[in-house]
Amino acid sequence: MSTFKRKVFVALHWRKLIQYFFQGLVVLAPIGITVYAVLWLFRAVDSILPNILHDLFPKLMYTSESGEFRRIPGLGFVVALLIVLFVGWISSFFFVSRLVHVFDKVLENTPGVKYIYTSVKDFLEAFSGNKKKFDKPVLVNVDSAGVWRIGFITQESAAHFDMEDHMVVYVPYSYAISGITYLVPRDKVKPLKDTSPAEAMKFAISGGITEVD
Repeated sequence: MSTFKRKVFVALHWRKLIQYFFQGLVVLAPIGITVYAVLWLFRAVDSILPNILHDLFPKLMYTSESGEFRRIPGLGFVVALLIVLFVGWISSFFFVSRLVHVFDKVLENTPGVKYIYTSVKDFLEAFSGNKKKFDKPVLVNVDSAGVWRIGFITQESAAHFDMEDHMVVYVPYSYAISGITYLVPRDKVKPLKDTSPAEAMKFAISGGITEVD
C-alpha cells in the first residue's frame, strides 16, 4: 500500500471513529444528564428529613463519632412526598384554606421576605395550580418585521404600565431555563391554536429541533 493510500485509509478510519463518538454522545448525553438530574433531585429531597431530625434530635441521628447520619435511603424522599400530598389535601378544606390565605397575606406584606416569597410563589403557580401562566403559546414579533419568536402570554393587558393596547409575553431562551419578558402590541401577537403549551415550550427550548405534532 502506497503512502498516499495509507494516509487516506487512516483518515477515513479516524473520520469514522469521530462519527461513532458523536453518535454515542448524542445517545448517552441526554440519558446521562436526565439520570443525573433525577438522582440529584432525589438525594436533595431525601436529605431534608434527616437534616430536620438532626436539628430536633441530634443524638438520634448520629451513629458514630464521625458525625454520619443514621438514615434509610429513600425514606426522606417518601416522607417529603407524603407531606406535600397531605398539605395539598388538607389545604382543599375551607377552614385550612382560610388559614393559608391569612398566612399568605402576612408573608406578602413582610418587608424583605415578600420579595422572595412572592417570586417563588408566582414562579411555581405559573406551571401548576389554578393560576397557570404558560398555557397560552403565541408567536410574537419583537425584532424586525417578519421575524417571530415563540412565547407565552402571561398577562392579557399591560394596563398597570399605562399600556392598555399591549400584552405581556414571556419568551423562553433555547437550551436554558431563563427567558425574557416583553410588553408587545396586540397586533404583533399571534396565538398558536393548534400547538399545545408543552409542544411550544419544547420547540423553543430545543432551538427548533423538536418536531411539533
